[in-house]
Amino acid sequence: MFVVIGATGNTGTSVVETLLSKKQAVRVIVRSAEKGAGWKAKGAEVAVASLDDVSALTKAFQGAKGVYLLVPPNYGAEAWLADQRGRMDRAAEAVQKSEASHVVFLSSVGGHIAGGTGPIRAASYGEHALEAVAKNITILRPSYFMENWASVIGAAKAEGVLPTFIAPQAKIPMTSSKDIGRIGAEHLMAGGRGKQIVEMAGPAEYSPDEVASALGQILGKTVTTQHAPLSAVVPTFKSFGFSDEAAKLFEEMYAAFSKGAIGYEHPAKLVRGTVTLHEALRKMV
Repeated sequence: MFVVIGATGNTGTSVVETLLSKKQAVRVIVRSAEKGAGWKAKGAEVAVASLDDVSALTKAFQGAKGVYLLVPPNYGAEAWLADQRGRMDRAAEAVQKSEASHVVFLSSVGGHIAGGTGPIRAASYGEHALEAVAKNITILRPSYFMENWASVIGAAKAEGVLPTFIAPQAKIPMTSSKDIGRIGAEHLMAGGRGKQIVEMAGPAEYSPDEVASALGQILGKTVTTQHAPLSAVVPTFKSFGFSDEAAKLFEEMYAAFSKGAIGYEHPAKLVRGTVTLHEALRKMV
């Protein structure tokens, strides 16, 4: 039995779909039975638990050959880092109490860096918290999610512009959540072997200009990048409902990326996905 947290999200959905396609027994953890109904119809077991409920999490983890673990962020939390670290601690406590044999944890590129990385600081904290209690741990460190562009597709459709805080011509690694979930599922099925780091990217690096070009082809119209200054990060993210602290952390992260301060720990061992940017964008559109 494999246990999956985040089965209603992008990477979690891919994990469950991959496991079920391989005829594996799966238990999904959801916040309500209603959210798990679709997976139950496809043959998965459903456990209702919250990341704030250690006893329910522990029960859901028990008997698992492997657990796919991510800690969804609550970007509205005023003390965002403290809130996220608390959730990480509770998840780690449940892993320890349940004696789960293997944890596949969704972290982030730059998860090995101690500070100055914005919200990635929470993922780094989670790596250490889980490493201290897990019998075997596989840490996934994907690059920039291709799905991050979904939030600005509306602007591309309506105005023909692609807002970006990344320099338009800068090629960066981008990974599809489908690839992340598939790779995570493959590591669950392979089993744990101590501590493993899996750093990943898509089949190629892409720039915001290439994102705009691909969107233009899909939409059948001209789309051009609109490079926003870092000073616009905080007001932009606060307009999305992010707390002041969460918005400032994103400013810190974009500043670090622009300086080249966030990268892979083991670039020579990079795992490449197969989903191209064009394929991912077409699905989003």
